[in-house]
Amino acid sequence: MPDLYISTDVETDGPIPGLYSMLSIGSVAINAEGHRLDTFSANLDPLPDARTDPRTMDWWASQPDAWAAHRIDPRPSEIVMNDYVVWLEALAERHQSEPIFVAWPAGFDFTFVYWYLIRFAGRSPFGHSALDLRSYAMGMLGRGYREVGKSRLPRAWRSPEHRHTHVALDDAIEQGALFANMLKANRRSEPQS
Repeated sequence: MPDLYISTDVETDGPIPGLYSMLSIGSVAINAEGHRLDTFSANLDPLPDARTDPRTMDWWASQPDAWAAHRIDPRPSEIVMNDYVVWLEALAERHQSEPIFVAWPAGFDFTFVYWYLIRFAGRSPFGHSALDLRSYAMGMLGRGYREVGKSRLPRAWRSPEHRHTHVALDDAIEQGALFANMLKANRRSEPQS
């Protein structure tokens, strides 16, 4: 079964789902060769009983363009997450593969996406499959976790045409390009059997 990677970024108004809201989601599908297959992006209404985190909102105040971008045409979470499941399942069927969630950091983004999928769509096409790019870089480079921040990655892995804008789809695409370059580098260094 070929790998189908879904590079995903979320924007939120706090540190955990449920108490706080996921406000935007962006995903780019990538195959094992690193080719971009499709994208998904949506802005979500805040959860009705949630609150906002003051520190997160102070940070958003320093990012007015990104904040404005993910407040354009928000939709109810139930609609967005069911649309997301339909998109993921159509990709999986078309490519005969199960989707694998990819993020930096997966521990944050996957927590929100999984919670929202279960809460609003009743299922997760990812199962529990989530790949953390920082951990993957750590293994590829043979370095400690704190030694593989994005600024310390090999230049060949970075894509200068992609910027980190704090807009979910932009950041998912940037992260997907990084992952595609890591996949290529990893294939070049594979031991020959």
